[in-house]
Amino acid sequence: MKAVDVAIVGGGAVGAACARAAALRGLEVAIFEPGPDPAAASPASAGMLAAQIEPGDDVLVALSVRARDLYEPLGPALRETTGIDIGFWRSGIAAVAFDDPAADRLKEEVARQRQAGLRCDWLEGDEVRERWPGAAPDCHGALFAPEDGALDPQALTRACLADARRLGAKLHAEKVEALAIAQGRVTGVVTGHGTNPAEHAVLAAGVWSRKSAGCRAPACRAATRSDGRHRVADGCPPAILYHDQGYVLARGADAVLGSTMERAGYDARVTNEGLAQIFRGAVRLLPALITQPVQRTWAGLRPRPPTGGQSSAGTRSRAAVVRDRSRTQRYLAGGPDG
Repeated sequence: MKAVDVAIVGGGAVGAACARAAALRGLEVAIFEPGPDPAAASPASAGMLAAQIEPGDDVLVALSVRARDLYEPLGPALRETTGIDIGFWRSGIAAVAFDDPAADRLKEEVARQRQAGLRCDWLEGDEVRERWPGAAPDCHGALFAPEDGALDPQALTRACLADARRLGAKLHAEKVEALAIAQGRVTGVVTGHGTNPAEHAVLAAGVWSRKSAGCRAPACRAATRSDGRHRVADGCPPAILYHDQGYVLARGADAVLGSTMERAGYDARVTNEGLAQIFRGAVRLLPALITQPVQRTWAGLRPRPPTGGQSSAGTRSRAAVVRDRSRTQRYLAGGPDG
């Protein structure tokens, strides 16, 4: 069997993007994706592009900003070639402070980012409430990153896969059980049907990397995504509000609330403790949510950076032990549409 140039293990957002990038360069690409798992990260993700909302290493913030900015041309390009709109939405994200020490830290971060040439503003409490009526009534102010935003991660995955296949990538509905290695070098991927030779391999199987490909994976956390179309609160404009690793993403008729970190192994079940913590934080950010019924609850798993720092989407994980796993839960809240 002839070796492909690149074997991609996993067909989520990362694997699909890697497959498209390789195919654009004229490489022969094979994508191995057995099918969506209910606990997978891509269908669970809220799609936040939050490069600037938390203090971080200058190099990592710069990388996150560069990655975020690439979605500006990517969205139209994918829509032109696949007809799929990835829902790129650059509305800005506000990191809210509820006490003076938090406000001081965020003000320092605003100054640091401005010095680095990034767009970043400090909003006083009254300005927050004027911009988002009904939001965070007791806040002391907020760091506002006007170029942060969000997208639809499932649409992104579908579009990247479709474009990769348009460019010649082949999709195999098979689970990779191991990497084939000879003389310290990856030579292919092993599935239930045998070994598929490859010059290079990209491991993008998320939390299943260790199980499916025989590799050690870092600790993991989860992400989720919204669905449904229900009104959040009359008079509340679109907003992404963030505080203490939790957020409210209100867009159109939907609101996604998240997120709680839990050590969970490969268990993506929703827990009452996680939902309670999410709801407490979300109601503080947007009190009108307290009257809205919960539409759906879910959880998903994804790898967490070993350092506990930001992920590629710019969000920060809570502390977790490397090689443990953690879980995030989010749920969709809304009222009757009308």
